[in-house]
Amino acid sequence: MERYNKILNNSLFNEAINTITKNEKNRIFCRHGMEHCLDVARIAYILSLENNLNISKDIIYSTALLHDIGRAFEGEAHNIKSAELSKTILKDCSFTDNEISEILKAILNHRENNSDINSLSNIIYKADKISRQCYSCKAHSECYWEQDKRNHKIKY
Repeated sequence: MERYNKILNNSLFNEAINTITKNEKNRIFCRHGMEHCLDVARIAYILSLENNLNISKDIIYSTALLHDIGRAFEGEAHNIKSAELSKTILKDCSFTDNEISEILKAILNHRENNSDINSLSNIIYKADKISRQCYSCKAHSECYWEQDKRNHKIKY
């Protein structure tokens, strides 16, 4: 079994995803549940393949599944809380210390564009942004994203 499937069965992960889904039930803007996480995973994997980055599917999917779980908890930047929670989950799911370090770095940096285009951090950042379906958003007029950052075309 791929380790990202072990994450799906992790109780801490499920608690966080369920809390996010509940908290965002009435959210009009982009949501951060499983659908978003899987969109990010699939797009990041495509980016990795297109750019010959040689990053394993296991690492990409695991990072994408975990990158927003900190949104379940209030009071701290979600990328920082996501990394904190992810460390525990990744250890429970048999990731090595080096893999954990790489994944946590990408989670911590997924909110900022990274100049290293060949990094896990950068493909997660790009996939997170590309996954947004601005072209069909019902809250388009209320969105705080700048017009030039919105996705008006399907890319992946």
